[in-house]
Amino acid sequence: MSGKQFKGHEVSCCIKYFIFGFNIIFWLLGVAFLGIGLWAWNEKGVLSNISSITDLGGFDPVWLFLVTGGVMFILGFAGCIGALRENTFLLKFFSVFLGIIFFLELTAGVLAFTFKDWIKDQLNFFINNNIRAYRDDIDLQNLIDFTQEYWDCCGAFGADDWNLNIYFNCTDTNPSREKCGVPFSCCTKDPAEDVINTQCGYDVRAKTDVEQKTYIHVKGCVPQFEKWLQDNLTLVAGIFIGVALLQIFGICLAQNLVSDIEAVRASSY
Repeated sequence: MSGKQFKGHEVSCCIKYFIFGFNIIFWLLGVAFLGIGLWAWNEKGVLSNISSITDLGGFDPVWLFLVTGGVMFILGFAGCIGALRENTFLLKFFSVFLGIIFFLELTAGVLAFTFKDWIKDQLNFFINNNIRAYRDDIDLQNLIDFTQEYWDCCGAFGADDWNLNIYFNCTDTNPSREKCGVPFSCCTKDPAEDVINTQCGYDVRAKTDVEQKTYIHVKGCVPQFEKWLQDNLTLVAGIFIGVALLQIFGICLAQNLVSDIEAVRASSY
């Protein structure tokens, strides 16, 4: 008998534990996002009254945490357990799910580039719809305020878009003290002020257009967002390319591990 031993095909430990380590971080982040989302809903009383989910007329930012956390949780779980237990079904599920997300991102990018005007109209509709619900949800209110402060803008295409909100419109029947005003996030900031003046937007739209420019940002958030994209095109493109490459890398690693596992199982028969 020959003393030589022939080593069969083995599963790559490097690939296996790299996928496991990467996905356990991904899975924990998903748990954190889900936890934040559920905590926010609990604070707003949504969990004790599920039907209230449909009561908000605008967009609830909590959905961002829940959907993102859910996707990360599912992907992380499938990749983590699939690699650790050498489960080809979970690894294939991980690859397919990641591939679907990559395809949807690619499709969204192509559609956004092809139908720019339609995207602009939808963004305008989305912002105006949320302007109507500005006072209905504190998370939505904070999101709108952050957006207007970050991009130095007011409304979708201008301050007059706040006429859509029942508290800020200029109609004679509006009893609100905020009548014909805008939220404080529309106001131009005075560097000398340490405390935010939340009443700075009161009655500002009753002034002339020239006077308004002294107190508030008159440009809309849609054109400001377009300008920001143009100014940061390299950064945005780099982020999208980086995410895409990371997804492709993950798919290739998972498929490579599946091939190794199947080869080992085939050689054992």
